[in-house]
Amino acid sequence: MSILTLFKIALSLPIAYGLAYPFIHSTNSAPVGGILGEISVFGPTISVVVVSVFLLLVVLYARDLAKCLRLVSPEARAASPNSVWWMLVLPYNFIEDFFIMINIAKSLQTEALSNRALAQFTSFGKFSGLAWCACQIISLLPNEVGSLFGLIAIVFWGWHWAFIRRANRAMLEFKPA
Repeated sequence: MSILTLFKIALSLPIAYGLAYPFIHSTNSAPVGGILGEISVFGPTISVVVVSVFLLLVVLYARDLAKCLRLVSPEARAASPNSVWWMLVLPYNFIEDFFIMINIAKSLQTEALSNRALAQFTSFGKFSGLAWCACQIISLLPNEVGSLFGLIAIVFWGWHWAFIRRANRAMLEFKPA
């Protein structure tokens, strides 16, 4: 196991605590805080549906990220297309997501040097990608600040996902002669 992997695991430990915090500190008089507390106001059935839809969206997003890396030439890739699936592994994903965003942006930027399909882009999603990663960590705070940053994270996530879909479409439509 590499030092970088051990570092990522070590950084995941406080994230695991942040995810567990609402359950550890919950009492009958003080319900679970954080996103799970907010979702629970819908009742168990709708809460399960909301969480399931969210997880489906994460899978679809990861699929688009993997597609993006597959569309990038192998020599321009900063990471394997399958590396994006670490997004589904809690709590490791909260840290790994930063590396995924950096690798996607770096891959697209390198690909743009030889692929005219990406000439229209001046940015490669690094800002929006890293912004949603940072906001999702702050969203673990079990208070209004956490809730606010959860919403901000969703906005940046949507912005990044839209960019990835545009980049994928451009690379698919442009076939070098």
